[in-house]
Amino acid sequence: MTGTAFRPFEDNLDKEATLAALRRAVAGAHDGELFLERARSESLVLDDGRVRTASYDAAEGFGLRAVRGEAVGYAHASDISEAALARAVDTARLAVGDGGGVMAPSPQPTNTRLYSDDDPIAGAAFPVKIETLREIDAFARALDPRVVQVTAVIAASCQEIEILRADGTHLRDVRPMCRVNVSVIVEEDGRREQGTAGGGGRVGLDGLIAPEGWQGKAREALRIALVNLRAEPAPAGVMDVVLGPGWPGILLHEAIGHGLEGDFNRKGASAFAGLMGQRIAAPGVTVLDDGTIPDRRGSITIDDEGTPSRRNVLIEDGILVGYMQDRQNARLMGVEPTGNGRRQSHAHVPMPRMTNTYMLGGDTAPGDIVADLKDGIYAVGFGGGQVDITNGKFVFSCTEAYRVKNGVVGAPVKGATLIGDGATALQKIRAVGDDPALDPGIGNCGKAGQWVPVGVGQPTMMIGGLTVGGSGS
Repeated sequence: MTGTAFRPFEDNLDKEATLAALRRAVAGAHDGELFLERARSESLVLDDGRVRTASYDAAEGFGLRAVRGEAVGYAHASDISEAALARAVDTARLAVGDGGGVMAPSPQPTNTRLYSDDDPIAGAAFPVKIETLREIDAFARALDPRVVQVTAVIAASCQEIEILRADGTHLRDVRPMCRVNVSVIVEEDGRREQGTAGGGGRVGLDGLIAPEGWQGKAREALRIALVNLRAEPAPAGVMDVVLGPGWPGILLHEAIGHGLEGDFNRKGASAFAGLMGQRIAAPGVTVLDDGTIPDRRGSITIDDEGTPSRRNVLIEDGILVGYMQDRQNARLMGVEPTGNGRRQSHAHVPMPRMTNTYMLGGDTAPGDIVADLKDGIYAVGFGGGQVDITNGKFVFSCTEAYRVKNGVVGAPVKGATLIGDGATALQKIRAVGDDPALDPGIGNCGKAGQWVPVGVGQPTMMIGGLTVGGSGS
C-alpha cells in the first residue's frame, strides 16, 4: 500500500494484552469483536471557476462490542490505546451481565481480493487534481454556449480496518474509493436547467482523472441539462411506467432492498416478514445482493464483522428465498450470516446492510418493452426518494423521464414522481429486459443514521399501474 500502513498492534497496542481485554469484555457473550479503523478522505470542489472546497479528513479509533441475545454493549474511542480499551471493556460488558452464553464461531478468513489496497488519495498530486478540475470546467463550457455554470468534484478515500476476535482470529481489509462528478447548468431564453453525471468505485484515481475518465461524464451532464431544458410538465395519474437500466435500480434498492434486511424481518417490521418461500414478485424476477463484484462501489472483501462477502440470491423467479444478514440477526433467526454486517465507522454498531443490489436480466428487448407502453412514462434517471419499511410505500423523483404514447417516446417531462409500494410493484412487473446494467458508482445508503457506499442495478423493465405525481394533465 502507498503510504504508511495501519499497524495498531505494532504502534499502539500489545496484541496479547488486547486479546486478554477483549476476552474479558465478551466472557459469557454470544458474540463480539474489537473493530479497529483508520480512515482518510479528500474532497476537491471547483464551482463556477473557483475552488470552493479543498478538504482532507483523517480519523482513527476502535469499537468494542459484546452481544448477548438481542442486547448489544458497545463502546468506541478515537484513542487507540490500552487505557481507552480498558475503559471500553466495562461498558461493553453491560450487555452481558452474568450471562453464560456460548460464543458464536468466528468468520473464516479469505484470501480473496476484490480491489487494490493502494491509497487512491496518493494516486495524483494535489496540483494535478486542481488542474484536472479546471480542465473539466473549460471542457464543459466549450461543449455548448448555453452552459452558464459548471461544478466539478474529485473525491477519494481509503479505509483500513482490522478485526480481532476472542479466539485470536485476526482479519484485515483495505478499502479504496474514488469518484468524479460533473454538474452543468444551462440557460436559454431565461430558463435554467441542471444535469449531473458521475461515477467511480473501489479503483485508483488515475483512470478517473484522465480525460477519457471524465469527458464522458461532462457530456452526459450536459445532455441531461439540455433534455430538461425542453421538458414539459409531467402528467399525473395512474399509469404504466418503464424504468431504464442501471441507476433506476435505486427504486429497487429502496422500495424492496431494505425490506429484505434481516433485522426488519426478525422484528416483523418489514412488508416481507414471514413470506420466506412464497411468491412476492412476478415470474422472471430475480434479485441479488452481491458484495463480490470486483472494484464496485458497494463491494467489500469482508464485511465489518469479518464475514466474507457473498453473492446472495434474495428473490428467485419471483419467490422469496433469502434475507441479508449480519451475525446477530442471523443467529437469532437460526440462519447463516450472509456478509452484510456493515457499519459506517468504528463509532457505529454493525447492522444488516445492502452491498450491490440488482435484478438479473430477462429475455425481452428493451425496445419491445417501450413499444408495448401505450400511455405512460419512460423513466431513465432518478433523484431522491424515500420509503416506509413497514409497508414498503415509496416516493421517487425522476431527473430524466419521457412521455410515451402508443409505444412512441415523446417529449421529456419535468417534475414527475413515482408513488407506490414495493410489494405491489414487484407483483406488477410485466416485462424484464435483456440489458442488465449496474449504476456508474454513485450510490450511498442511509439507515439508522449510518451511511455506507452501495451499488444498484437492473435491466429495462415495465411496472404496471404506478401512481405518477406531476403538474400536468
